[in-house]
Amino acid sequence: MTRRLTVGQRALAFGRLRGRLGMLRKAGSKRDQQKKGAGSLARDRCRQMDKREIEELRQKVGCAALLEKDGWKVDVKESTRRAIKYRRDSNIIIVIHEGRGWFDPLSPAKGDVFSLAEHLGADGFVEACDRVADMVGFLPKAPAWRRPARLKVPGTIAERWGNRLKPRSGSRAWRYLTDERGLPAEIVKQAVACDLLREGPKGSMWAAHGHSARALTGWEERGPAWRGFASDGAKELFRFGPAGSERICITEAAIDAMSLAAIEVRRPDTLYVSTGGGWSPATEEAIRSLAKRANGRLVAATDNNRQGDVYADRVRAIAADASAQYARLRPCAGDWNEDLTGLTKRLENS
Repeated sequence: MTRRLTVGQRALAFGRLRGRLGMLRKAGSKRDQQKKGAGSLARDRCRQMDKREIEELRQKVGCAALLEKDGWKVDVKESTRRAIKYRRDSNIIIVIHEGRGWFDPLSPAKGDVFSLAEHLGADGFVEACDRVADMVGFLPKAPAWRRPARLKVPGTIAERWGNRLKPRSGSRAWRYLTDERGLPAEIVKQAVACDLLREGPKGSMWAAHGHSARALTGWEERGPAWRGFASDGAKELFRFGPAGSERICITEAAIDAMSLAAIEVRRPDTLYVSTGGGWSPATEEAIRSLAKRANGRLVAATDNNRQGDVYADRVRAIAADASAQYARLRPCAGDWNEDLTGLTKRLENS
């Protein structure tokens, strides 16, 4: 059984740790400074730290504490319990692994709480340790989730998918897709016929992710008050359209993929895919595989924002590596579903 420390014991322990950090920062004589660069001295000081002390800091302070203290705000609408999106101005950081890890979707930056401290401005690892130590005992505000935490769902991905009904005319998921999101009934009907959709809880819909052989890896979850991805599932690609298509339109959400298909009247030469709002290794591998097909054309149909442009640049690089054609197709509004609903309203009012 793990022994719990009292508040006083924790304060004493971290007081000692802070004192050790202070001594490390002051270590080194003028003679040493003349012989070594500042970076080399910092590395020597870091080596003196007890690994147990570093790990203790890592366990006691989460990434959310650093971000909240630095003025970042949670985007509840774009977050899930497993991936909490923080924003500050146009910058984004997503906290994962129950607060112990993070990544910047707009750059390759990622890591643990210490690398986050450096990402936020700490000058080297010693200062990062000091900033993290400052956060001991600080409790960040918990996001006001609209949906209670889910219990562990029994069954495999395939079993859970198989136990759900397909959307049908008049069902809650059908009404969500056609009424709230404005998708034409024919598009939803075609997606259902391809076994791509399921009825989720409380009027939500599930959109399947899987590789070219249609092996299910997980599903996007979208509903009136919920967005997420299948527990224990893995993002790959949602695929809507002829599997052997030469033209591949890459969007960020299954609803956007179906919206673009509706706007283009589902071009017969096009496979509409969605990354599910992320960029996993499996997703990148799948896009690279699609780029290698003969006469392949990759169309970056990602959102009309900074993150969408970052994803588009990645698609461009993949196309260049595969000597495939590339194009950027940008929605007029923020995403393709917004374009579709706007187009529908204009047609109704004309």
